[in-house]
Amino acid sequence: MKIIPLILATILALPAMAAERVVLDALERKASVPQTPVRVLTMSELDLDALLALGIKPLGATRGRGQQSMPRYLGKEAGAITSVGNFASPVPDLAIALQPDLILAGGVPDPELLARLSKIAPTVVTYRPGENWQSALRRIGAVVGRSAQAESVLAAYSQRVAKLSERLQKQQGASVSVVRWNPQGPAYMLRDAFASLVLADLKLRRPASQQQSGAAHSPPLSMEALSLIDADWLFIGTLDGTADKALATAAASPAFSRLSAVKQGRMRAVDGSLWTGPGGPLAANALLDDIEKAMLAR
Repeated sequence: MKIIPLILATILALPAMAAERVVLDALERKASVPQTPVRVLTMSELDLDALLALGIKPLGATRGRGQQSMPRYLGKEAGAITSVGNFASPVPDLAIALQPDLILAGGVPDPELLARLSKIAPTVVTYRPGENWQSALRRIGAVVGRSAQAESVLAAYSQRVAKLSERLQKQQGASVSVVRWNPQGPAYMLRDAFASLVLADLKLRRPASQQQSGAAHSPPLSMEALSLIDADWLFIGTLDGTADKALATAAASPAFSRLSAVKQGRMRAVDGSLWTGPGGPLAANALLDDIEKAMLAR
């Protein structure tokens, strides 16, 4: 008679045994993850952005780079998420306290950090530094069991890009400079940066002086080298949200006022955490909002 309870216990245990699956991350590491994760931590802006776009609100996340909070462009939806520290330097105790069942660590290059995170919960590197945000979203969707939703998000983005491109026909071929204004001076985003990819989707081009490969930004430029940031359109942001103040200071410089974009009234102050950071689908759509507002304003 003891056999029946044993069989019953074995049967009841089967769903739990089947509740995990093995995935291959961006570094080709295997990880056993929950079939339906519910307590997720994100270690990068792109991971956080993507999860929210897929309808999942993580328990905790690292702050936006250069910020004391979640990325500003994500607004109230991300504001209440618990911080677990900064990108590439999360606080282990904060992560442990949230008892995650999955950690998304996109762009984290430090093997020692990945090893420490893996001791807390299954840890998946969702993208390599510089990888296209769309391929990262697909990988994130697969890891959290929402591949269909990820494809729907990408399809909606493609449809919006197509419609906006039609409305921007007069601007197609225009050069667009994307600049992060640092205390040390302005730096332009490189050819493969997140904002550059969105602009390319719209058939807008970066200036010839900003075609270096890479997803980061140039070294800070001196005021004597400001011609390198000029273009038909100029979008400038700061990570700390003080773009308007920074531009007011820059505008006092004769070299700045001689820029073509400035003289034509085609310079815009933007959120640097959005335009000069690594973003996901929500950031991509927010960029489209900014571009539409700037280039199609009546």
